[in-house]
Amino acid sequence: MLGYKSPNEKLNIAAIGAGGKGASDIAGCATENIVALADVDWARAERTFKLHEKAPKYKDFRQMLDKEGRNIDAVIIATPDHMHGIATMAAMERGKGVYTQKPLTRTVWEARALTQAAAKFKVPSQMGNQGYSNEGTRQCAEMIWAGEIGAVTEVHAWTNRPVWPQGIAELPKEDAVPSTLDWDLWLGGSAQRPYASAYLPFNWRGWLDFGSGSLGDMACHILGAPNMALQLGAPVAVECVKKAGNNKHTHPKSSVIRFDFPARGSMRAVKVFWYDGAVEPPFRPNGLGAEEVLGDLPRRPAVDPAKPAANASDRLNQNVNRAIQRGSNGSLFIGEKGLITTGTYGENTRLLPAEKMKDYKMPPQFLTRSPGHYRDWIRACKGGGRACSDFSIAGPFTEWIALGVLATRFEGKLEWDSAKMRVTNNNAANEYLKPKFRKGWQMA
Repeated sequence: MLGYKSPNEKLNIAAIGAGGKGASDIAGCATENIVALADVDWARAERTFKLHEKAPKYKDFRQMLDKEGRNIDAVIIATPDHMHGIATMAAMERGKGVYTQKPLTRTVWEARALTQAAAKFKVPSQMGNQGYSNEGTRQCAEMIWAGEIGAVTEVHAWTNRPVWPQGIAELPKEDAVPSTLDWDLWLGGSAQRPYASAYLPFNWRGWLDFGSGSLGDMACHILGAPNMALQLGAPVAVECVKKAGNNKHTHPKSSVIRFDFPARGSMRAVKVFWYDGAVEPPFRPNGLGAEEVLGDLPRRPAVDPAKPAANASDRLNQNVNRAIQRGSNGSLFIGEKGLITTGTYGENTRLLPAEKMKDYKMPPQFLTRSPGHYRDWIRACKGGGRACSDFSIAGPFTEWIALGVLATRFEGKLEWDSAKMRVTNNNAANEYLKPKFRKGWQMA
């Protein structure tokens, strides 16, 4: 268990994954001491390594935790999805606070295991879904709880991801392993397979064995406001009602998924629809004019999409920037008395039509405001109470997102018994609730 630390004292933070998203997570905690770094690809992590020259460097995070453990208070986990559960559990078992990138895990069983472990080991935790710290997410909840749009019966949420390859029917050809990469450690708990450049450094998201597709990548952000505002808990059923490019190796090119949630206290049963691969908002209520913007409002791209890309990072940023178009990500709440829409991270929360916001006064604040997603976790690690997306919240949230990913593998509705953690009408689906761990990488 992480002991009390005065707010005046700096945390000693280690990171598992120092390139890519790990680099920005580490930067987000720059007020603290970065005391150890682990990454299986030292070329990918080179920039972060140089910024923290004095921190010991490792390829195997297990060695880092064993050798540096006494000097570590908390750990950032920013690996590919398939290693989130294993690395996070290893840190929690050693009593370390954990900040784990979204989705918390790739499978339902792993999410449940981390939720239980965080409670058992009494460690501070946070999933990296920054929207849970967004002002707009809290405003959305307060507007709905104030009855501004009446009882919510449907939510529609969408993204134009993937901006990485999916719908691939064949495995890629084998490539030579880069000298800076430990491919066996990168695979970790997954079954052995030949290295291919098609998997790294970012496209692993599209492969079933490594990533969680568009739903796993973006739903932890976009569905954060619905999860908070509607206190969703566990669905009773989930169904992939439409998909394109389905295959046995990758997630489909696009999908439409329906979640059915039962009544919760005074809240009515609600249907949540998820759309990925959507070029524009896929659902528009009758009577809402075409000029009304749903979801994201337009913003200036960070990288000019018209200029030639200088490197792989720029190419990725250009793809993302092309995806950030008017209304290309967001959520829409349908209530008995009106509509609310939010952006990717719960931002730009507003009533529809937009005319209703001219003289609108937000309800009195009910929820506490976040100091920022990283600061919230750091505060929790110093004994300041739970972070806003700690595993008691993030674990159950990830479970139902992972169920949606599971549903893309099957035709028809999957009926879910959360208490027993079992699909009750499709035994084949239950085979995918828990990963098959490679020897030496099991989770307790």
